[in-house]
Amino acid sequence: MTIQHHLTDDLLMGYAAGTLPEAFSLVVATHLSLCDDCRARSEAYDALGGSLLGALETAELAEDSLQATLRRIAAGPPSERPRKSGALFPAPLQDYVGGDLAAVRWRPVGMGVRQAILRTDRNATARLLYIPAGAAVPDHSHRGRELTLVLQGAFRDEDGRFGPGDIEIADEAVQHTPTAEAGLPCICLAATDAPLRFRSLIPRLAQPFFRI
Repeated sequence: MTIQHHLTDDLLMGYAAGTLPEAFSLVVATHLSLCDDCRARSEAYDALGGSLLGALETAELAEDSLQATLRRIAAGPPSERPRKSGALFPAPLQDYVGGDLAAVRWRPVGMGVRQAILRTDRNATARLLYIPAGAAVPDHSHRGRELTLVLQGAFRDEDGRFGPGDIEIADEAVQHTPTAEAGLPCICLAATDAPLRFRSLIPRLAQPFFRI
């Protein structure tokens, strides 16, 4: 696997600080399971955060601060364990799906495309996307940020080619029509913090039903 498109520093810093929405943290953790380069950068931010905490002055804590901290530790961020041999999904994603590809409960959204929305907090939405070879996601722009991590196959859009392990980061300035390459179906993990902005009428009408 040769990864060409990586996480940005602001996403890695947000992940280290625990400020990302759960859906974004899931995408980041899944990418870190696949990418040695980003995992090394993430560990550097973790170390920097620890150094900064050590330099802070002491402060009064609320009475329930210990219990709250223990609850957050128990919940924890998505794991960054590598995927099991023969599995398509890395361990962080398997924790949310309840297994590998066979455990996904796909729902059709049209043109052969399928999705499975994963349970996360309400600050953003995570979903798995299945795009048949040669099929395209309707042309759209964004009202917020969209992270798309390729797990199988590949797609192309106005920003280039994205293969296994690559992550595309799109915002309000990006308008694109992701199209799956020939060969294997393209399976992606995507997270959005706002609805997409479709150009054509039919996707806009279907949007509330599919929570896209």
